Amino acid sequence: MLRINDTIFSLDILEKKFICNLQQCLGNCCKYGDSGAPLTSEEVKILGEIQSAVLPYLREAGKSAIAEKGASVIDFEGDNVTPLIGNEECAYTILKDNIFMCGIEQAWSDGKISFRKPLSCHLFPVRIKYYSDFKAVNYEELAICSPACKTGAEEGIYVYEFLKEPLIRALGEDVYNQICIAAEEFRRNNTLKK
Repeated sequence: MLRINDTIFSLDILEKKFICNLQQCLGNCCKYGDSGAPLTSEEVKILGEIQSAVLPYLREAGKSAIAEKGASVIDFEGDNVTPLIGNEECAYTILKDNIFMCGIEQAWSDGKISFRKPLSCHLFPVRIKYYSDFKAVNYEELAICSPACKTGAEEGIYVYEFLKEPLIRALGEDVYNQICIAAEEFRRNNTLKK
């Protein structure tokens, strides 16, 4: 484990390689899971405020799910999450060339809103768990992301490098710079041991 201030990181973030490969995985992280994308209380508020700008981007099934359930829901664990279409994909998904993409992010990309997408989606497959006196940052290695692991290995890009922007969004630039320093040291020490 790596500790920076009040945040503990799994070493997988420094060791594992990863680059999303949407042509291979087809955006399945937006389709499969136990529930919708985790949301902060601030994001719940934001989704309510931007709904009218985002709805035109969504498929009819997504619009119906949001009309029925709301812009966000509370899941079986008591957490705020995005609503689902049935029990499968996120209500905010759109399809582009048979790839699941984020309708919120498309509205952001088109300049309709200033909110890019929920932080949990931006960080995926990294998750941040908040405890009373520290945060835990873990990489979830999932079968649906095996194309991303293969592409990351081929390109030599580590998880923390691929997720630079969302990690800075979540933890700040100073913490991200410390992750980079720790990663270099980690690799140097492991090279010396061989």
